[in-house]
Amino acid sequence: MAVFSLEEAPGLAPVKELDLLILVGLTGVGKSTLVKALGLPQLPDRRALVDEYVLPRYGAKPPLPREERFRLTRRFREEFPGGVAEVLARGYAQPHPLLLFDGLRGEKEVAYALEHLPKAWFVVLHARESTRLKRLLSRQDAFDRVGLDPKELEALRSLAEGVLSQEELEEALSLAPWEEVLAKLKIVAEEKKNYDPEGPLRLLAGHPRALILNTEALSPKEEAEAIRHFLKL
Repeated sequence: MAVFSLEEAPGLAPVKELDLLILVGLTGVGKSTLVKALGLPQLPDRRALVDEYVLPRYGAKPPLPREERFRLTRRFREEFPGGVAEVLARGYAQPHPLLLFDGLRGEKEVAYALEHLPKAWFVVLHARESTRLKRLLSRQDAFDRVGLDPKELEALRSLAEGVLSQEELEEALSLAPWEEVLAKLKIVAEEKKNYDPEGPLRLLAGHPRALILNTEALSPKEEAEAIRHFLKL
């Protein structure tokens, strides 16, 4: 893991002057799996930057339920529209031929990074909400916890509206207890509300510094090969 700091220090260079590969995508789209397949030196990821530089601003510290993290990062974006991209662009890091950052979300974050990180390349990973939900149900990450009210079972179908079809919801319920489906569905629904998944696709489609990958159609190995070809590595 490359050293990252918001303070200038010996051996560190401004991130805006470094060659970066930035992954863009929502939870469950396959970023972590791709990170392992690429094997590139990494900057601290999005979660680490939020823990270190965003949450303390509001007197909070991890672990937090995901909905509380969403609330605080939304508040941060109200103050700093570039969100996590602003933290990244203001930082200093150990120079490497290519550094990987996982990852940005939403059109405004990506637009800020495009403008302020001129040596960055972007890989947008996308998958359907139903696919992301199934991946969340299978990964068993404690970070995905949310606060649950047993009475929320009645709201499950309402929450799924606009996110999952009836068939997709039934499939999810066949994979895990309703409490777990509800917890993970809240993450998918809240992310869709906070970060329009189509925004980065609209912004980066056809852009010379961007590659868009459908993670439902490609294996992690195929994704990594496509990126290496794109970057001529």
